[in-house]
Amino acid sequence: RLHRIRITLTSRNVKSLEKVCADLIQGARDKELHVAGPVRLPTKTLRLMVRKSPCGEGTNTYDRWEMRIHKRLIDLHSPSDVVKQITSISIEPGVEVEVTIADV
Repeated sequence: RLHRIRITLTSRNVKSLEKVCADLIQGARDKELHVAGPVRLPTKTLRLMVRKSPCGEGTNTYDRWEMRIHKRLIDLHSPSDVVKQITSISIEPGVEVEVTIADV
């Protein structure tokens, strides 16, 4: 019984995210599954602007901090037991993996 499986990967580090993507897709292609992706979703940029001065006096100087969150989607058509084997690869630290399974 085939399922439509969507794997969502999120990370702050692009290199580790792309490495996990490549490993997942390589594992799926070795098992001869239908793979769509990785679809690169728009990067979310979280910005924070803070005053440098702790007391509030002096010139208004600011620190600008930003954190970028990158997201990738991979779609597979496979039985649900095969997904366990594919996702058992070593996942880099800082990469979150979310798997959703739907019937075809």
